[in-house]
Amino acid sequence: MQPPKKIRLDQADKKLILEYPDGAFVLPAEYLRVYSPSAEVRGHGIGEGTLVSGKMHVGIDRVAAAGRYALQIFFDDGHDSGIYTWAYLRELCETQPEKWQAYLERLQREGKGRDPDESPVKFIG
Repeated sequence: MQPPKKIRLDQADKKLILEYPDGAFVLPAEYLRVYSPSAEVRGHGIGEGTLVSGKMHVGIDRVAAAGRYALQIFFDDGHDSGIYTWAYLRELCETQPEKWQAYLERLQREGKGRDPDESPVKFIG
């Protein structure tokens, strides 16, 4: 898998813009953070991995090349252990609507939210 021809970090809008010969993709920091390829998020085995919640306001401090095959993203919440291969970044671009919807549905199923300042209240009757 070829790397994007251009990578631009927009810190103010908290997004990464990847330009390929066939088009550009905008990946929000929150999306990249919750789909980090790190063992912390993906887990060490088969399954859904750990659900990351409360990252609505997360930003990206910087990005760096990881060899010639990947990008390392340094998030402002201290997370930096995910190595995003060129193939995985392209997958995130091409499947963003489906992955994002699956994430939102999983948050709802597990009673969690995107906003770190909100916690779901459960009334017991």
